Formats: sequence, structure tokens, C-alpha cells
Amino acid sequence: MSLSVKDIKNRVESPYLPVRAVVHSAVMVSEKEMLFTVAPDDAALLDYRPGQFFMAGLPGYGEAPISVTSPSGGRTASFELCVRATGNLTNALHRLKKGDAMTVRGPFGTSFPVDEMKGKDLLFVAGGIGIVPMRSLIKTVLRKRRTFRRATLVYGSRGPDEMLFQDEFAAWKERGLDIRLTIDSDSPGWRGHVGLVTTLLPGVEVTPETVALVIGPPVMYRFVVMGLRGRDMGDERIFLSLERRMKCGVGKCGHCQINSAYVCQEGPVFRLSDLKGMPEAL
Repeated sequence: MSLSVKDIKNRVESPYLPVRAVVHSAVMVSEKEMLFTVAPDDAALLDYRPGQFFMAGLPGYGEAPISVTSPSGGRTASFELCVRATGNLTNALHRLKKGDAMTVRGPFGTSFPVDEMKGKDLLFVAGGIGIVPMRSLIKTVLRKRRTFRRATLVYGSRGPDEMLFQDEFAAWKERGLDIRLTIDSDSPGWRGHVGLVTTLLPGVEVTPETVALVIGPPVMYRFVVMGLRGRDMGDERIFLSLERRMKCGVGKCGHCQINSAYVCQEGPVFRLSDLKGMPEAL
């Protein structure tokens, strides 16, 4: 049976079909995380936004959702993915080197409302590897820094060795980002704040024009939300990126379902006010 032009076009545009992406660089940024710069064969994949993710994979190993960590709106033919080695697939990805290839599908999911944030004070709250997708948003904002008002990053990790992208902090500060760091418990040589990320929130100025962008482990969200509400921040000004186990990226497999919502389609970025009636979300 021969295929029509329409059939061929539908197959090519199928979101289930992986696209080859060549590794331009692979650099360890911590003991567990590797930062990849990859160039997809299909330039359409470069049209992503902060908060979205790709399904990255290798033949024989499967796929996993990986948040994009590079800024959007650039003119490069590549994007960045930061991968933590936690299992068979991610360990196999860590063995890739320049010139090797992985597969990618996407971009999937919702993004942070950058246009809506213009002219506002921004409060970025990141915990652990939540800084990976947050980096995409921060660098997108810093590209048009004058479009936004005060910008503050509150970032916490278990220890200083797990704090990612520290080599970029100086450049972020020069662009007008106020950075406040903390670690969970005291560590030799650390002279900064010690305590959970929520302990930094009382010291951050919050105004009626402040928008909060929150990314971190699920256990963090409830306490961050309590802290922000305690500063009279309305739920409509708080945005969260929810972590769930996503397998297909197109709302078919059900792995990421929260009540009636599919995180891979209606998230991962949610406005807090839209999560009412979804008790499993937080």
C-alpha cells in the first residue's frame, strides 16, 4: 500500500516520533549533573519557552522528561539540557561525548508567563535541582532585564557542593539579579545562610506587584506557599512547576495525571489559583 503525501506529513509531524540531536558539548557541573548542549535535526524544536521540557532518550534505554535549562528566544541552533545520573537511561546519557547523538521529543507542556511578568517585581524560589528549569527562566528575563522591575532569586540546596551554576552567579548579579543562597545544614567552609529555603522568604521585600515563580522538590511547595501567603501574596500571583513522572508527553499514558489534569499538557507550570480542587497537586 502506497502512502499519500498527507499520510507522510502526518507521520513526520507525529509527537511520538523522536528527533536526532547531536551533542555539541557535555560538561559535568556537579558530582551528579551533566550539562548537555545539543543540536536537533529539526529546527522546530528550538521554539521552546521557559518551564517546558523535552523527552530525551537513547535507543534501547527509553526516554525521560528533561527540563530545558537554556534561555528562549535565542538565535542558536542548539539548546541545553541538564541531566542528573539516577538510573540506566541517565547514566547512559552521561556516557555520551561530543559528536554522539541522543533523541529528543518536544517541547512539551506549559511555560512561565514571561509577557505577563513584564513590569513586575519577580521572586524566583528554587530548591535543589529546581534551579535547572529556573535557569531557563532567569536567563530569559536577564536578556531583557529593563523590561522587569526588581528581581530576586532565593535558592537552597542540601550543601554547597550540590549548588548548581555557581560560576554564573556573578554574571547574573551584574545584570541586576539579587541572589540569596542557603544550605539545609552547616557545612565546613560555608559562610552563608543555613536553613531551609523558606527561612529566607521573610527577608525578601514583597509588593502588590511581585510575582513568585517556584520550582523545587514536591515537599518544598506547601511550605513555600504558606510563606508567600503569609506575605499577603495572592494565589493568582504564584506560579509553580510541578514534578511528576511523565512518559509520553502528550497526555495519553496517564502517568502524570493529578485528579483530572495531565501535567505534561496542562502543566508543568500552573498558576496556584488554578490548582484549587486538586488536593493531590501539593
